[in-house]
Amino acid sequence: MAMNFDLNDLLAFRAVAELGSFRKAAESVHISQPAFSRRIEKLEEALGARLLERTTRRVNLTTVGRDFDRQLKQILDALDTTLLGIRGVAATRMGEVTVACVPSAVNYFLTGVIALYHQRYPKIRVKIMDDSANEVLIAVARGEADFGLNFVGSQENDVEFEPLLEEHFVAACRRDHPLAKKSQVTWKELAQYDFISADKTSGNRLLLDQALAGVKDKPQIMYETQHGTTMIGLVEAGLGVAVVPAMAMPAADHPILVSVPLVDPVVKRKMGLIKRRSSMLTPAAQQLYQLCTESQPAISSVKIQNRR
Repeated sequence: MAMNFDLNDLLAFRAVAELGSFRKAAESVHISQPAFSRRIEKLEEALGARLLERTTRRVNLTTVGRDFDRQLKQILDALDTTLLGIRGVAATRMGEVTVACVPSAVNYFLTGVIALYHQRYPKIRVKIMDDSANEVLIAVARGEADFGLNFVGSQENDVEFEPLLEEHFVAACRRDHPLAKKSQVTWKELAQYDFISADKTSGNRLLLDQALAGVKDKPQIMYETQHGTTMIGLVEAGLGVAVVPAMAMPAADHPILVSVPLVDPVVKRKMGLIKRRSSMLTPAAQQLYQLCTESQPAISSVKIQNRR
């Protein structure tokens, strides 16, 4: 049985699914709002299902609509790839890339890459899903993100992991703290002070717990947080010391905070790009992915050194 809708109707649905507003979606496809509404009604009638629920403030997808949107995005992305391969041009239909990333890598790596990407492709929107390492991995595995920047994923069969850099964990403290003047600090020395830690849902916490499994004199947790920025904030307030990836620390000229290399043992993590093995990146996502790999030499020589 023939379906009574066309590509424009599908693009209209994708627009309202992304923007959450009939007015904004109609403007994005350059038609009037009544004409836009007719396209959505035509699509729903052809499919025999309600895809959208309209409220006074926002448009929400129904359960059927969410499932249809997820599958439609994959279909249209595949169409993009085919058409762009034929035309050989660097442009996309909707112009959006979704990147999942652990928060520590956003400020001191991803922002610079995105700035360069925006210069080259100003019409492409970038959506950042900043979350824990496990959530980043799940988002990529489920196809909710085009690719991710993470230190988890190298052991997953369905995920391709491309290393970018190896960074050390450092002790974070105030400049007026007794440890701040040391060239390096041991875990035993760190244990003498109130310790601020990420909670057990954190990928960094799991990595540190594994690395310190055989260490006798290790810090006892006084404060526990869910987010790295909160940990840094507590350190800045003088409530204790913390251990964070070097990339998570502010720049070397920060007026209050300083990082000190940790030894006995030295703990490191590998940061890399992750993507699904079973799918091909869209042209827009591939361009951003490539920029991330090209930026690797610039950060690997800077972020792991003592930033005092």
